[in-house]
Parts: sequence; structure tokens; C-alpha cells
Amino acid sequence: MVNRNLIRNLEDDDILNELAVLAPEEEAEDWLLDAIAAEQQDYAQGKIVDGRIVELNDEWALIDVGFKSEGTVGLDEWGADEDPPKVGDTVRVLIEEMEDELGAADDPYGMIALSKRKAEKIIEWEKMMESVAEGQVVTGTVIRKIKGGLLVDIGVNVFLPGSQVDIRRPGDIGDFIGRVIQAEVLKIDDTRRNIVISRRSLIERQREEDRAYLMQELEVGQIRKGIVKNIADFGAFVDLGGIDGLLHITDMAWERIGHPTEMVSIDQEIEVKVLHIDREKQKIALGLKQKDRNPWENIEEKYPVDSVHPGEVVNVMSYGAFVKLEPGIEGLVHISEMSWTKRVNHPSELVNIGDKIDVMILGVDPEGQQLSLGMKQTQKNPWDDVLDRYPEGTDVNGKVRNLTNYGAFIELEEGIDGLLHVSDMSWTRKISHPSEMLEKGQELACRVLSVDEQRRRIALGLKQLDNDPWDGDIPDKYQPGQLIKGKVTKITNFGVFIGLEDGLEGLLHISELAEHKVEDPEEVVKVGDEIEVKVLRVDTDERKIGLSLKRVDWSEEQEKSAAAQEAAESGVPSSSVSDEDLKGGLGSAGPLIPTGGDE
Repeated sequence: MVNRNLIRNLEDDDILNELAVLAPEEEAEDWLLDAIAAEQQDYAQGKIVDGRIVELNDEWALIDVGFKSEGTVGLDEWGADEDPPKVGDTVRVLIEEMEDELGAADDPYGMIALSKRKAEKIIEWEKMMESVAEGQVVTGTVIRKIKGGLLVDIGVNVFLPGSQVDIRRPGDIGDFIGRVIQAEVLKIDDTRRNIVISRRSLIERQREEDRAYLMQELEVGQIRKGIVKNIADFGAFVDLGGIDGLLHITDMAWERIGHPTEMVSIDQEIEVKVLHIDREKQKIALGLKQKDRNPWENIEEKYPVDSVHPGEVVNVMSYGAFVKLEPGIEGLVHISEMSWTKRVNHPSELVNIGDKIDVMILGVDPEGQQLSLGMKQTQKNPWDDVLDRYPEGTDVNGKVRNLTNYGAFIELEEGIDGLLHVSDMSWTRKISHPSEMLEKGQELACRVLSVDEQRRRIALGLKQLDNDPWDGDIPDKYQPGQLIKGKVTKITNFGVFIGLEDGLEGLLHISELAEHKVEDPEEVVKVGDEIEVKVLRVDTDERKIGLSLKRVDWSEEQEKSAAAQEAAESGVPSSSVSDEDLKGGLGSAGPLIPTGGDE
């Protein structure tokens, strides 16, 4: 091998003489040419120089670049589409590191680090820089997916960020691999030899031009083709060729749909009708169903009121069920229109989605596109002949379904209830609440008192099953002035109720408790006390018995005196007061409380 350091220190003649000694004449001339060319190269790190292959083995090629030492390049830096390297071939290589930097300063013949591949990339980059500038549109092939985006080959590899692939980032940008695309050069970093491109900016620029043109020619009522670009719960966005329009879910079909994906899909081409244009905000409303005939046209002729039609339950809500009569035609069966007799808490007790049922048209609203439907109207109303089945005076059996403050509802059959009022529970007992006599679920015999078919009401009585004791027994048994024993059943602020026999009570007014003024009846008696009282009055019309405790031991003279005083206070002459009045006078006892019914 020729010592290149020696060549640099000799004149031309001396060089030839030296080479003649070291090599044959022809070979010496070749070495001289190489040496002169080498002298003209820049051997600084990072420079690209010409070199010649002087030796090959299975792993690398030894490259002479005309410097004081050679370098090696791995055979893997030759591509599969290149001819295999041969000794004597000239190649361009990049000087990566000099021998001094490799730590071989004590070895004047140390190797230098070379790279053929990097040299080629730099050459490609420099060539590309001659024809590419920021803002320029370039064409390239997507090579592969890398972190944050895609690698695109436009002659050199450039970076396409994921956010710049499209206006709306695709679900998988890897779908672009292998595609030839056009993009705009956003940024060139010459130091790092890096180019960033954007396909999105190019699309946006084109769309802006298309949008301006489209807005000029777009009119309401036009049928336009578009591509579905995005789908949301409320509808789909359709690209009309430069501007997106909203196809709302309610404008996709005349019939009910659960989600827009039932009608359209991403990238699907569809025809839509322009419903509304807001040119200032550049918003467009689109319709799909409007391309077809509106099924609500002539709805009153197709579905007249009181006509019966088959349908399918398509939705069940707490307030009713929606029934489809045909595609695009639905109506609501309100919960109150589902059954004549059943107490429906929720429509799902009677119907479910998918059920086939018959309904009657109750109302038609063409403007609001609404139908009112009924289920029970397709069946016989049991209230229509309730008077035949439950005539007045009939004794019936039922079950206590519910208790209220004013009475009990008795179920006679499913959906048919009668009301048993508290005043019709007992002839003699004062019933404050039906729970004093009845309990829920109890089987009970009653008598039908009245039937109101129009208002769907049946009045029932319990006491009417027995004779009224006030018609004879009670007036015969209890006479004014009579002394009787009874038990205190209730104490109120106005007096005390005394139980005289089963269900029969009399009122001992607070003024008849004692000779002195009583503020609180419980000062004199307690509930459960058994006491003797005097009957003051028996009023069969009002069903009242007035009692007195303080008069139990009164003489006849005291009774006459009290009656005369009461008559004087009331303005009645004493001469007009009879013995009967004396026996039955209530004195200051005031009004009596009825023994049955409400207070």
C-alpha cells in the first residue's frame, strides 16, 4: 500500500520516481491520479468524499478516501436493488469520525469511520432542498406508522403528524399506509434535516374554496349528494363537498329510530334534501326522510276517529305505550286508556315492546303529527251493564281493597269497586275511621245502595244488612229521666262518650259532669270507668242520646227549677214548660253529638 503521507511531501518528479520504486509504471500513474484527487477533497468530519473499494470480505468493504488511513463500510449499507460492491468501485461516503477522535492518535494509520448510507441520505436531502420550500404541495407514499404520526416518502422521509392527517382524525391512521397522498410542507428544519407536512391544511384550503362556491349555488329544497363524515347520538354530519350539513336523527326517517347508525354509516354516500341554510353562520340542515312522501298526509282519512287498527308496541314509558300503525305513523296509548277494570301502575303490566295489539283511534292531530289511541275501547266496558249485575238493594260479597278517612273501597270484581262510607257502617256506633271496623283484604258482605253508571260509582252499605234499632228498640229502651250504667269510651274537650250497649253511645256533655264548672273532663272521669248517668233526652231524628252525671241524685224539684231557669234564659215562659220537657231538657248541655255518622 502506498504511503499517502509520503506523497504529500514530494514534488511531482519526486512522486513519479518514488512511485516507480514502489509500483510498476502503469500502476504508479493510477496512484498519482488518485493522490492528486485526494488532495482536493475536504477531510473534515461530516463531509462527503469519494472513495474507492480496495478490499472486500464477507462483512465489510475497505474504502480508500485518499486520507492517511482507510475506513470500512458494512456490506449491509448496499441495498438489495444495488449491484454488489467490487474492488475498484468508486463510492461516496460520509466521514463520521476522524482517527484522532477515535482515540488512535498514537497510530498514524488508524481507521476512520465512514458511512455510505448516510452519505446517500445527505445527498438526497440536499437535492430535495433544491426543489422544496415551506408552503409547497408535495406528493409522497405513506411508508409506515411511527410515534405521533406517519412517515411519508417524498424523495426523502418526512413526518406527517397524526393531527394533520385529516380534518377529523381517523380512527386508525395506519389505514393510510401504502397510500399516495398530497400534503403541504409546514416546516423545514435544515439543521436536523427534518420536514413536517400537513395533509389537513391542504384539505382545509381546498374546502374553503369549495365552501365559498357551494354556498353560492346551494338552495333550500335541493337534493344533494354527500359523504357521512361523523355520527353522533343526535344525528350525522354530511360533507356536501366543502361544507358539512347536519342530518338530525328526527329527519332521518318518518318512523322511530334509536340511533343514527341504524340509517347511515361513516364514509357512506347518501342523497339528502336541503331543509334550511344559515348563510351567515354557514350552517345547513339536511333531511333524509323528506325525500319520501309524508305518511301523515291525509291521516284523518286513513285513520278516522273511532276506527280500530292493528299495531305494534314500539316503546313503553311510565305514562303509556307508543304503538306503530305503519312505518312513520305512531300513536300514544295513555295508561288511563289501557283497561276498563285493571288498576294499571305501569304500562309494562299489560304490554311489552314488540307486542301486536288492536287500538282504537281516539284523536288525530295532523299539525302536531300525533295520534291518541285506546286499548280498552276495543273491549267491552264492564260498566255498561253494571246496573244489571248490581241492582240497588242487592246484597253482594266483596273484599276490602283500600281504606280512606271517609270510607272503604270494596272490590266486587276486578276493576269494579264500591264505596262503603263510614256513615253506612253502623246504626249506633260513631266511626271515626273505617279501620275501627274493617281491615284490608277482609271479605265482607254489603248491600248495594245506589249505582251511578255515568260516574262509575257504586255506593254500598253495611249497616243496612240489619234493622235500624232507632226505629223502635232504642226509643223504647231509653227514656228521659232513666238512670243507666255505662262505660267511658272516649273523652273530648266538649264532653265524654258513654257506651250504653254494643255500638250505642250517649254524650255526657262537659256541663253535665258536675255541679261545679269543669275545665277538663279527665278531672272527673277516665276512659274505661263504669259510671251511672241519667238520660236527659232521646232524639230519634238526630239519633242522639243526652246524658248527665250531675243530675243522677237530683230531686224532682231540682229538675223543675233547672228547667224553669233554662226556659227563662231561652225566653220561653215557665208556664209553657211541660213535664216531658223537664224530663228531657238538656239545660246548658248544648248540641248533642250523633251516635252514628260524622260529628
